Amino acid sequence: MRAAVMLNVHDFETAARATLDPVYADFIAGGARDEITVRANEAAFSGLRLLPRMLRGSAERDLAVTLLGDRADLPILLSPTAFHKLVTPDGELATARAAAAAGALMIVSMASTVAVGEIADAARAVGGDDVSLWFQLYIQPDLEITEALVRRATDAGCTALVVTVDSPVLGANERNRRNGLNDLPAGLYCENLRDLRDGESGHVRQIAMSPELSWEHIDWLRRTTSLPILLKGVLHPEDARLAVQHGVDGLVLSNHGGRQLDTVPATLELLPEMAAAVAGRIPIVLDGGVRRGTDVVKALALGASAVGIGRPVMWALAEGGEKSVRHLLELLHAELDDTLALCGASGLDDLTPELVRPAGWGHAGQGTCNGGVVS
Repeated sequence: MRAAVMLNVHDFETAARATLDPVYADFIAGGARDEITVRANEAAFSGLRLLPRMLRGSAERDLAVTLLGDRADLPILLSPTAFHKLVTPDGELATARAAAAAGALMIVSMASTVAVGEIADAARAVGGDDVSLWFQLYIQPDLEITEALVRRATDAGCTALVVTVDSPVLGANERNRRNGLNDLPAGLYCENLRDLRDGESGHVRQIAMSPELSWEHIDWLRRTTSLPILLKGVLHPEDARLAVQHGVDGLVLSNHGGRQLDTVPATLELLPEMAAAVAGRIPIVLDGGVRRGTDVVKALALGASAVGIGRPVMWALAEGGEKSVRHLLELLHAELDDTLALCGASGLDDLTPELVRPAGWGHAGQGTCNGGVVS
């Protein structure tokens, strides 16, 4: 039988579904309730058009980006995703090696099935000491446990904390409920939550969601660590302004891939207003629905400093482990480079709102374009 040819992100999903346990496929693909937001994230990119410039050619395009002092070879981050060992035996070690080989920045999930120190060692074995990792954190109600997690990430060499703030309670994923997927299978654990307190040798804690999380906790964390802090899950522009006021260093504009509150807008739809709210004072990483190089260009043109990908990484891991994740990142790198060339851009700084138009722009009654938003 002829082997499947992976030409784009969707090919990895198709191939992975052919062999993956359907329960785990649902875990990757699913979202909250009716999954309206899951679908909206991708659809938002389809609703925008690129309007390229001509005769501004450059023999090479510079795709590198620097975020909070960390350099990456492309503006596509690996968003934090949990439980990589569900789909490949090496789990997050495979992901880290692939990211390092591609020069991509990886955000390590607090719910990873490999400890952050081991992930860091795997990444640096491939990419050297210059490899950067960020650590995703759920602030725990027991602040001593949170401090222990921050120390663990810091000791591993993580250079920023990505604090998820959109999960006061766990989103209602009906696929997981129907499938009875309530916990990891025997032998797999959230390794970052092991041995967090003296006297707990071998004990793995559960991640606690906290509806009491407030700006006071962010202020406390700011006093606790010198690492840059990004907030993941802020969607309202007023909260973006508050984040700046509270000394936050960046935002990951994310609706949790539609896995928390269903029917919230696609992150791309929110991007222009969020970019206006922070007014360039802190970077925004857009997460949600990115599947093509053209998607990356649209997001960067509308104000994002970089984008994150989550589900595509999981599908690639399931399809072929480390090798496939590396291939995925190489494909996206090539797509992004091609799109920049076709848009008349020599680098990421050339991506501005004038390159983006809403679908139907110019038709009678469709409105005009203002920063990529129909007005």
